[in-house]
Amino acid sequence: MSNQWTSGIHDRKLKEEICEIGRRVYNKGFAAANDGNISIRVGENEVLCSPTMICKGFMKPDDICAVDLDGNQIAGTRKRTSEILLHLAIMKERPDVKAVVHCHPPHATAFAVAREPIPQCVLPEVEVFMGEVPMAPYETPGGQKFADTVVPFLKGGTNTIILTGHGTVTFGKSLEDAYWKTEILDAYCNILLLSKQLGRVTYFSENETRELLDLKKKLGFDDPRFHVEDCDLCGNSAFRDGYKEGIPQQKSFEPAPSYPGYLSKPSTQTTPTTNNGNSDHLIKAITDQVMSALGK
Repeated sequence: MSNQWTSGIHDRKLKEEICEIGRRVYNKGFAAANDGNISIRVGENEVLCSPTMICKGFMKPDDICAVDLDGNQIAGTRKRTSEILLHLAIMKERPDVKAVVHCHPPHATAFAVAREPIPQCVLPEVEVFMGEVPMAPYETPGGQKFADTVVPFLKGGTNTIILTGHGTVTFGKSLEDAYWKTEILDAYCNILLLSKQLGRVTYFSENETRELLDLKKKLGFDDPRFHVEDCDLCGNSAFRDGYKEGIPQQKSFEPAPSYPGYLSKPSTQTTPTTNNGNSDHLIKAITDQVMSALGK
């Protein structure tokens, strides 16, 4: 599958790529029935997209339609999906984004439904290829208000967003690039849930985390933590300015240890403050549980 994007709303090869990604999404169980939608930008003001009310596993090139960046349909016999506005909001805010995949991968969507932020500093591949996954607030899907929920979280380095109570949206330089982010995220969320069944997740030490971020920078990948001096490397805080009602707090997983941001001077700590070593987090967790019980 080509990583190049070609101008032209009648490019059959790109339509076939959309259908191929649709088959992958459907076969992986990321989209039941008519769920999900897929798009790729093919010009200054043209975007190919999957139509509404069609199973993504059985699309044909002739089913694919086209819209302009304002959401007006400009080609295709099938009606465009209402959720294309989400894709267009991302493309307008991020000119580097050429393709968007929205679907409901079950393990990642479980975090969206539970409103549980995705822990960081657990798996090397996720730190390098994804980084922090912000959670856009809930809004009824389909309208501009829904599309606008992701805008505060689109600063440099973001490629994956949890849609609270709904699903996920991933984006990148090509259709395949955008799709891979969905697959990585759902596999990671599955690992997190399995680890929780075993009892806990173990976080990387500060040095281990910095080594992974150094590798990420050398590979040419961006990350919001590269730009926010006082964010926490593992604390899901690089997008804090985007949250109007406060940063989502982990409830099912113990909070990650606190390490200074990438631009800050590293601390002298070399051992991980994990589940049984961070007394402050433990005390806070116990206090919260007691207060919650008293409140009931």
